[in-house]
Amino acid sequence: MAMNNRRLEFGRPVSSKRRLKDLLVQKDNRFCADCGAPDPKWASANIGVFVCLKCCGVHRSLGTHISRILSVTLDEWSNDEIDAMVEVGGNASANSIYEAYIPEGCTKPGPDASHEQRVKFIRSKYERQEFLKHSLRIVSTKSNRQSSFSKKIMDSFRSTSGSKNMEGMVEFMGMLKVKVVNGTNLAIRDMMSSDPYVVLKLGQQTVQTAVIKSNLNPVWNEELMLSVPQQFGPLSMRVFDHDLFSADDIMGEAEIDLQPLITSAIAFGDAGMFDDMQIGKWLKSNDNALIEDSIVNIIDGKVKQDISIKLQNVECGEIYLELEWICLE
Repeated sequence: MAMNNRRLEFGRPVSSKRRLKDLLVQKDNRFCADCGAPDPKWASANIGVFVCLKCCGVHRSLGTHISRILSVTLDEWSNDEIDAMVEVGGNASANSIYEAYIPEGCTKPGPDASHEQRVKFIRSKYERQEFLKHSLRIVSTKSNRQSSFSKKIMDSFRSTSGSKNMEGMVEFMGMLKVKVVNGTNLAIRDMMSSDPYVVLKLGQQTVQTAVIKSNLNPVWNEELMLSVPQQFGPLSMRVFDHDLFSADDIMGEAEIDLQPLITSAIAFGDAGMFDDMQIGKWLKSNDNALIEDSIVNIIDGKVKQDISIKLQNVECGEIYLELEWICLE
């Protein structure tokens, strides 16, 4: 009943976006749960914390079975996902569990911490559960005395425990590694330049590159990982200009057809058994954003595809990607 009350205001339903915004403006949620950077714009929907762009990248590398990242401003949130965030209660409440026992000599990273420092701390905190109360590290899911909150925490880690539970992977047929290489001649969205970043979305998953400051020809060379469900659609790509004091401006978008890559990879099976060769092709046409035909190759035992994309619904801009299919054993 309490949850239903939180969805009403003056007798009227409160929108999902409003509920999420109300949660975000709470004092403890105005700073990243992991490094303390101000104004976090990303959240781990299953863990229940708000995080900054830099820590968000580390969360994505943990895999969606541990931390499922959504953008506060870019993604659509379901009521169930927001209910889960509300149930946790915010960064302070979550950290009281996940950072219950930080040992001496282990320093929590600050806003200016290096990527390596963030990776070490965040993996220790969420993946290896090193700072949890000992009573929460191994909990029987059949125990009636287990609170709903501690059960939710442990459920998010079940697939990392080495048990026979594989719930986190059964719906996926493989992994897609996307290397966002670079952009050229991107659109100007500030006075003379832009601060571009790339957002990729596949199904319910969203991943994002770092922001490149004041550059219309940015070089990211950043690898992003996505799980590919059995019923997959196109990979959605959007480019944005990062703004500190207003909503980020769109700098173009495009859709990438994954069918040629995945169909070719499945048809050939174990790519390691073959020499370097072409196994498929995505053809340039008026119906897609390809600059030229995109070839699917086996290279050094891996299935890869280079893609040059002309951004759509924008005055100019191109993005170069490298895809790699990773089959689940």
